[in-house]
Amino acid sequence: MNDVIIMKFDTESKSYQAFSKIKKLHASKQIVGEQMAVLEHKPNHLLNPKDFIDFTGGDKNLKGGLIGMLIGIIAGPLGILLGWFAGSMIGASKDVKEVKGALSIFEETIKTIPEGETGVILITEEFQTGPIDDIVINELGGVVVRLDRADVEKDIQEAKETQEEVEEEAQKRWFQKHQR
Repeated sequence: MNDVIIMKFDTESKSYQAFSKIKKLHASKQIVGEQMAVLEHKPNHLLNPKDFIDFTGGDKNLKGGLIGMLIGIIAGPLGILLGWFAGSMIGASKDVKEVKGALSIFEETIKTIPEGETGVILITEEFQTGPIDDIVINELGGVVVRLDRADVEKDIQEAKETQEEVEEEAQKRWFQKHQR
């Protein structure tokens, strides 16, 4: 299973413990990790990466991977515009259903890791859910939310497209307003 796994714990130290233990799962080939980050949910839905690892050994940094794109879209203009979507911009860009679909990964992340708390997000291929569940749920008393990676990638692409459309529409409206 190719998953995006969001994990939440009752203390920041448990997020770091999970981060360390999951690195060992990858090293022992119980999972095939791609990327993992410890995230702090700051006010205004900002996700602050506190630690990060790229298991692929490639020359990727946080911004170049799926986790970086997720954080960038939540923290970037689209995240700032979350409240704005309820207004006329939805009609100008996409229908409500498409916008809500594009926001599902972001809503799930900020819902799973509430403001002021720290959690872990992992991009991985799991052969079975047992090893991660044993660490997160049984050992550390955390919560696990699994999302299909293909769905997350689709959501991110839709969010990027929506962000571009909203920015174009905002720019058009600004120019129209100031050309009068």
